[in-house]
Amino acid sequence: MNRHDWIDELCDALDVEVDLDEALILDVARDAAHNVARPAAPITTFLLGYAAASSNGDPDEIERLAAAAQDLALRWDKPADVLEHEDDDPEVEEELASVDA
Repeated sequence: MNRHDWIDELCDALDVEVDLDEALILDVARDAAHNVARPAAPITTFLLGYAAASSNGDPDEIERLAAAAQDLALRWDKPADVLEHEDDDPEVEEELASVDA
């Protein structure tokens, strides 16, 4: 099963019909994950979906909303103590080393 099959099955399971701009959603998720934090990606896309539903799914409005989310993510000032990847966390590395031992 590929991503397109997943999307079709998920739409059926959620009982929604939508013209999905996959690339746009993935771009928004990427920018949120890379510029804010990984957990920001699903939260951002959920909120984008919520906003899209509030605008009755108007494609032009969805593009505007997505651009606003991306712009915010790209301007986000990540604190210096935020790790780029959780794998870079020394505590996580210690835990993984103890599991491997």
